[in-house]
Amino acid sequence: MTRRGHRPSQPSGGRPRFWGRHAVIAALANPERVVRKIWGTREALAALDLPPVLPVVYADVADLGRMVPNDAPHQGLVAEVDPLEEIWLGDLLERGKDDRRPLVVLDQVTDPHNVGAIMRSAAAFDALGIITQDRHAPPESGVLARSASGALETVPWVRVVNLARALDEIAEAGFWRIGLTGRAPQTLAQAMGEARIAIVLGAEGEGMRQNTEAHCDQLAKLPISPKVESLNVSNAAAIALYAVTVRG
Repeated sequence: MTRRGHRPSQPSGGRPRFWGRHAVIAALANPERVVRKIWGTREALAALDLPPVLPVVYADVADLGRMVPNDAPHQGLVAEVDPLEEIWLGDLLERGKDDRRPLVVLDQVTDPHNVGAIMRSAAAFDALGIITQDRHAPPESGVLARSASGALETVPWVRVVNLARALDEIAEAGFWRIGLTGRAPQTLAQAMGEARIAIVLGAEGEGMRQNTEAHCDQLAKLPISPKVESLNVSNAAAIALYAVTVRG
């Protein structure tokens, strides 16, 4: 492994490493993201317009494979980054006060693949942002960034200490809070109405906690076939965001 500088070490200071073209290029393009170092094959790096001050390491495919979990598909690029600055819920709600973009609220969804996929859907359907708990949610990571396919850099992600209190604040901002659960008597289409929508989704397998359900205005289900017990939370989020986007 050769470089302009010294040999790379393990991630320092808790900095995540991102891999794959979409995640790395999106991080480089985000003015709010600090990229500390980048590793890549000569071919992959040649395709990028890199700032001259960024430390660059030329590496072969095998070197890069050892830098990512389980030889993940890095596509010739790995970057070490700083986590993004914290976003406050009040600031996000103020930012979206004049539009009807939906919010996505996740109650203890901990799988980074799912959170990343939900971010990608949120970007596709122009959601205002995603709200999770500060503790029971995954940190920024290469797995999450890869699953988000660049959306981690574009979708605002708010972490809150108390989800019930956050749902109260969301209601005060004029959002109709709809919790998705297969136990609900009505469908999402029947529950939506005309207000701005905050879609609330629960953890993989367990669903929303009782206190979270109590802080929703209505509970609703997706009209899926009885041949399937439930949908993955990221699939449910994508369908719900589509339904909110196309409602009449």
